Amino acid sequence: MSVAPHPARLAVIGAGWAGLSAAVRATEAGQTVAVFEMAPQVGGRARTVRRPDGAELDNGQHILIGAYTATQRVMGLVGAETAKLLRRLPLELRYPDGQGLKVAPGPALWGFARGVLGARGWSLGERLALLHTSLSWWRQGMRNPGVDTVGALCAALPKRVREQLIEPLCVAAMNTPADQASATVFLRVLGDALFGTAGGSDLLLPRVGLSELFPRPAAAWLSAQGARIELRRRIAELLPDGGGWRVDGERFDALLLACSAIEAARLVRPLAPGWAEQAEALRYEPIATVYLDRSPRPIPLPMLALHAGEGNPAQFVFDLDALGVCSGRLAFVVSGAGPWLAGGVEALTEAVRQQAEKQIPLHVAVGPSARMRTMVERRATFACVPDLRRPPIVVAPGLFACGDYVQGPYPATLEGSVRSGLEAAERAIQWLRTC
Repeated sequence: MSVAPHPARLAVIGAGWAGLSAAVRATEAGQTVAVFEMAPQVGGRARTVRRPDGAELDNGQHILIGAYTATQRVMGLVGAETAKLLRRLPLELRYPDGQGLKVAPGPALWGFARGVLGARGWSLGERLALLHTSLSWWRQGMRNPGVDTVGALCAALPKRVREQLIEPLCVAAMNTPADQASATVFLRVLGDALFGTAGGSDLLLPRVGLSELFPRPAAAWLSAQGARIELRRRIAELLPDGGGWRVDGERFDALLLACSAIEAARLVRPLAPGWAEQAEALRYEPIATVYLDRSPRPIPLPMLALHAGEGNPAQFVFDLDALGVCSGRLAFVVSGAGPWLAGGVEALTEAVRQQAEKQIPLHVAVGPSARMRTMVERRATFACVPDLRRPPIVVAPGLFACGDYVQGPYPATLEGSVRSGLEAAERAIQWLRTC
């Protein structure tokens, strides 16, 4: 009679979206999992924060799209029902003045073409130029034709198309200005979203705070499955131990690093200095989210694009009241916020308030009682620039890294984090099976 082997013990350091996804996959595969998180809550850089005044605000206004299949799958696994938690809408980049486009339902390529042909505020020549260029990308398999940046990739497009479509899409997906962002990664994102499956470009807008969207349901599911989660626990030391690893003296058969790149580099520098050097070399872009009180009148859509540029920091505004997240509040997103933050958070907040009163004046509460709150994530994403060297998943035997910054096809998005966590868990599971 053979004796069944004991489940392997696997440690996950970090309880953001990557770490939680990795822990879920490893637990599902029968491993005994322990999760260590230095913060007092799960969620990483996509979480809900309670402010000193009692307000609960997300630390950034994240959205998902229909092509984010891995995120939707792992949400469903832990009981976070996407149909209830996410409002699904066709991709619509509409401005307050009515200009912009809406992708039509149906097959992806046809829906995009109909959306472009029906775009408001663009001349026929501008619409045909966008169709011609985008279809040439599609025929080439969304492969980079040999340019560095998104700006260079789209230089021949009409100015209005670049300003009202390309630049907002680029900064929303990659948090990097078009004249600096990687053309290769941008084409990959467009290929999956606009030219992949039907509904791939659909907006999936959260109806709840970010913590309730996935992190808290995932933590509850893990605990119910017997996984161990320790908060406020910063790991001091990792040491190899035969075929496994010691985490502050506790032995595990495999280890997943799901903390920030800086924290991961600190932990592995004595073990893998080359990996640590790559992780430390990443540059970062901040994102600011300015929350303003809304007037009784909702904005025309749950999400509107805004005319950004000189004196106008925000690229998008979300009506959190219309989404059911919280009553009477608008969220203005400033991606690539570094230049604006150079003048201070108060100056940025005031600039957004003035932009709101110019572009959507009927929808913003005014007067001394109107509240303004700003959340800044200074290391929101890595700068997704050409020739970026991202550290690999494998750090050492039995030691794997995951997070939106680890090697992968996507920029720093929720989907990138989740996919990275799932892949790292799969690598660890396969490695344990061969030991």
